[in-house]
Amino acid sequence: MDGLLTVGVEEEFVLVEASTGHLANRAKEVLAGADGFAVDLQPEIAQYQVESASGVCTDMGELRDELAVARRALIERAERHDARLAATGTPVLGLTMPTPLTNSPRYHRMAAEMGALTNDLAICGCHVHVGLPDDESKIFVSNHLRPWLPALLALGANSPYWLDGDTGYASWRYVVWNRWPTSGAPPHFDNAAEYYAAREEIVASGAAIDAGMLYWDVRLSARHPTLELRVCDVAPTVEEAVLMAALVRGIATTALSSGAMAPNIPPHLLKVALWRAARDGLEGFGIDPVTGAPTPMSSIVASLLRWIRPALELAGDYQMVSDGIDRLLLDGTGAVRQRRAFARRGRLDDVVGLLVAQTAPV
Repeated sequence: MDGLLTVGVEEEFVLVEASTGHLANRAKEVLAGADGFAVDLQPEIAQYQVESASGVCTDMGELRDELAVARRALIERAERHDARLAATGTPVLGLTMPTPLTNSPRYHRMAAEMGALTNDLAICGCHVHVGLPDDESKIFVSNHLRPWLPALLALGANSPYWLDGDTGYASWRYVVWNRWPTSGAPPHFDNAAEYYAAREEIVASGAAIDAGMLYWDVRLSARHPTLELRVCDVAPTVEEAVLMAALVRGIATTALSSGAMAPNIPPHLLKVALWRAARDGLEGFGIDPVTGAPTPMSSIVASLLRWIRPALELAGDYQMVSDGIDRLLLDGTGAVRQRRAFARRGRLDDVVGLLVAQTAPV
C-alpha cells in the first residue's frame, strides 16, 4: 500500500431542553443558515436530531480537530435556542411517539413504507468512512470487518436507557435498529458483483426505497467512494470517536496488507455475537469470532489490538489506541458511565447532565 488510508466520521446527536433534559424539537432552528458554516452540519430523520460530518482526513489529530469544531458549532447554536447537545445512542428522557419527522419527502416516504418502524426512531450512531481504491477492495475489507463487529459495538456501547428506564443492554440503539429489514451484519461476499446484486434484490423487494436504505453494519457508501462502518453508537466524546476511526482504519490496513481471505463467520454465530455485545458491552463475555466460544470481550479486544498493531504503528496511532482502550477498560464505556451517573442519586437528569458535559470537546 502507498500512503495511509483516508478516514471520515459522521456523528448523530440529540437536542435536549436546557431546563428539563427532555428532547427538544429544534433542529430546524439550530441548523438555520447551516450552509454558511465552515463545517458540514445536517438534519436527521427526527426534529430533535442533528448530524455532523468531518472532511476527508489522513491524520487522526486532524480528524479530532474537525470533530471538535463541529461539536462546538452545534453546541453554540443549540444554546441560542435553550437547548443542549447530547451524544447518546438513545435518548434518556422525553421520548414521544410517533417520532416528529423532519419535513423531508424522503423521510415521509420512509414512514409510509415502513410504518411503525419509524415511530420511535430516536437513535444516534457513529459512522466511520474509510477511503479505498475500488469496490473489490471495499468488499475485501468488509469481509475482514465482519468478525470484529461485535468487539467494535462493545467498545462503542453508549445507550443503556430508553423510555425513562434501564434496558439491561449496553447498546439498546443496536437492538432498536435491528428491527429494520436491511440492518445487521452484511453477508460475506466473494466480490463486488455479488454485493450489488444483493442490493438490487433488496431494493426490488421493497425492503429499501433505494440504495441509501441498505443499513448493514458495514456497507459500500451510496454517496461517497468509501466503505462505511455503521455498527457503533455515537461516541460520548471526540476522543472515543477518533479511537473508533483509528481501529477501523487499522483493520482495513491490516487486511489489505496481509492479502489473506477473511474467515467466513456463519451468519447465525455473528448474529448472536452482536446480540451479546449489545447486551453486555465491553465488560461481559463475547463470542470468539473463530471458535464460537464465550470469551471475555476484553480478551477479544486484546486480540484485535495485537492483530492490527503493525498498521497502527505505521500510522502513528498505536499509543493513542492502546491508551484509549485502557481508559475504556478502566473507566468504562459510555454505557457504564451513564449507569454510574444514575447510581449516584437515582436521577435520570444526572445522566443527561453527564451526556451534555461529555459531548463538549475538552
